[in-house]
Order: sequence, then structure tokens, then C-alpha cells
Amino acid sequence: MEPTAHPRMTALPGVGVRYDLITGGGHHVSVVAHQDGRRFLAFHDPEDDDNCKDTVPLAPHESAALARLLIPDPVVNLHHDIEIDLVTEQIPICAGSPYSGRTLGDTQARSRTGASIVAVLRRTGAVPSPTPDFRFATGDTLVVVGTREGVDAVAELITGG
Repeated sequence: MEPTAHPRMTALPGVGVRYDLITGGGHHVSVVAHQDGRRFLAFHDPEDDDNCKDTVPLAPHESAALARLLIPDPVVNLHHDIEIDLVTEQIPICAGSPYSGRTLGDTQARSRTGASIVAVLRRTGAVPSPTPDFRFATGDTLVVVGTREGVDAVAELITGG
């Protein structure tokens, strides 16, 4: 379990609020939030909390940008740690397809190829997440998601190649 930080809040009458944080390394950082929206990031002398060593004035948009940088985003780390090589492709059902007039379940596409047919585009509209009993028609376009090899295997299966 990660340790939690406990910032201290001090009202500054006529100015705004000061938030103080002592880091695990002993550094004293504060943010002064003015009533007019301005923010100041301040760094204090570890030996004397009242001695401010430096301040950085931040406009509201700069404060917001800094806040976004400081808040951990768990999804960002996933993108760096996991490589996902997925492709999306549209595969038409032509008149010669062995699956024209047959159901999605008949293809067994996912178990045979690892790729998924996630939607079917038809002249009358789109059918997202078609069920196994969905019946294909000539002119339909399948939206397939998977690895390059899996999508190619679905294309070969649907075209009868």
C-alpha cells in the first residue's frame, strides 16, 4: 500500500488559501491559491518553514497543466508496458462467399482465427456486436479486429480463398 500525503491548509484572509506539503524527503512545498484564481508554487527552507526560497507564479491554465502532469494516469503506463498489435479491417461479403446467407456462428471466426467480427455494415445501417445467429447477406461489410494474421485469416475464410 502506498503512503499517503497529508497536506495542511491555512486560510489567508483577504488573499486565499495556502496548502503545505512536507515530502517524504523533507522538502516543504506549498501552493498559495489566490481568490482571483492565481496560484503560486512555493519552495521553503527545510530549516525554517517561514523562509520561502523561491516562488513560481502560475496562470490558471498553467496550474491546470501542472495538475494534469502530477496526477498519475494508470492507462498511460499500460500503453508503454504492453504492446498490442491490433488492426481493424473491413471485409466485404461478395456473391461468391461461402458465408453469404449464413450466420456469423457458422464461420466460427473467432475460434478459428482469433480475430473478432465486431460489426456488420449494411446499406440500411450498422449492426454493432452481431450475435452468432446474425445472418450475412451479399453486400454486407464485416468490421474485423485482431492481429494482422487473424484478420487476414478471416478475410480468407469469408472469401472462400
